Amino acid sequence: MKTLYMVSLGCPKNLVDSEVMLATLEQGGYTVVEEVDQASVVLINTCGFIRPAVEEAIDTILELGACKEDNPHQLLVVTGCMVQRYGNELVAELPEVDLFVGLDDFPRINQLIESIASEQRVVTIPGAATYLMDSSVPRRITTPFFRSYLKITEGCDNRCAYCMIPSIRGRLRSRTPADLIAEAIRLEQSGVKELSLIAQDLTAYGRDLDLGAPVNLVTLLESLLENTAIPWLRLLYAYPASVTDDLLQLMAQQPRILPYLDIPFQHASDRVLQLMNRHYRQATLDDLVHRIRTHVPECAIRTTMLIGFPGETEEDVALLVDSLKVWELDHVGVFQYQEEEGSLAAGLPQKVTDDEKEARYQRVMEAQAVISEQRQKRFVGRVEQVLIEGVSGESDLLLEGRTRLQAAEIDGCVYITSGEVNPGDIVSVQITEAHTYDLVGEVIEGGQKED
Repeated sequence: MKTLYMVSLGCPKNLVDSEVMLATLEQGGYTVVEEVDQASVVLINTCGFIRPAVEEAIDTILELGACKEDNPHQLLVVTGCMVQRYGNELVAELPEVDLFVGLDDFPRINQLIESIASEQRVVTIPGAATYLMDSSVPRRITTPFFRSYLKITEGCDNRCAYCMIPSIRGRLRSRTPADLIAEAIRLEQSGVKELSLIAQDLTAYGRDLDLGAPVNLVTLLESLLENTAIPWLRLLYAYPASVTDDLLQLMAQQPRILPYLDIPFQHASDRVLQLMNRHYRQATLDDLVHRIRTHVPECAIRTTMLIGFPGETEEDVALLVDSLKVWELDHVGVFQYQEEEGSLAAGLPQKVTDDEKEARYQRVMEAQAVISEQRQKRFVGRVEQVLIEGVSGESDLLLEGRTRLQAAEIDGCVYITSGEVNPGDIVSVQITEAHTYDLVGEVIEGGQKED
């Protein structure tokens, strides 16, 4: 029996790669099983972006590798960014792994597993990856049937001082509009109602293409609007200096483009942003927030902040907290800086201690929690369109969904206390309570339900 147990770690971009491998292996005769001890092949798709992600991958490999003691014929295969980053270094460290596959070779995972008897344990091209998927590649969606991701580019050219993505995933490579439309149409036909566009930097889309006519995020969105009827289009991961008025005006004009932008600010201090090699300053962020609120007043702004970067001072953190109070952002993820071997930041002086990082992290989180709670209160009494996810993980007595202003698996949700609805329905919900991250509401009987 060809049976497969699969684990996908890391970001949605990595999940799309996992879905490509899953479809390829299913075409090769593999059946997915829910228990690791039932599998003839265990496949782990890793993240290698930061040290905690690598540590999570190693822990997962060791945990699942231990199952081979009772099943010596089971094959353990590891793919993804960690393999691309470390390559042959992993062989001695992880002897329980039968095969390591890098980012340029994972689309042929089936034939690599079939030829696993060979002595080659690592199949990867050293250096940055060059592979770019297209719509002809098989893909089996693992998210709920009503939502999916559309990966529009690979790689990144921004070269932030702390980031290893360019050295792992390579330079910016954009898929053509026609290819993306073909995949979007197929996803719509499968029942997708929320399509989230993902990339390392959405706003860089098309810069590397020479098709004889302008190609950018705005023209891509216009094509998606024209060629599909998917009701919700969500934008994830935009670069602060590249969010144009043209994009904001299109969002304001087209309700199918959700009023939601995920824009990693990373900091508010000009000095820290310069050390990070981010190509903007605080004035750019002030102007960006103003422009978003002017063009799309209801837009939810999500961002990430990186605390404890080398050279950061208490004054820089105070400036960040003050900026958060001015900006009043909806969703803020805060992360503590992790030094990555090979990054530009690793060579910077004035390291911040772990204790200082933790204290600064708590300070920023506490400040943002107050802001988030205040922002949430504006929803009480309002009617919002909510995409139903299904029964809540908190209680079988509650349903769970998301408004247009909440992205799946990274933001809060709406707990629904009453109403007859099904997963994938988009329905009118009256919000009755607001908490720091989540909302509570009731389905309006006879209210609007979108197909």
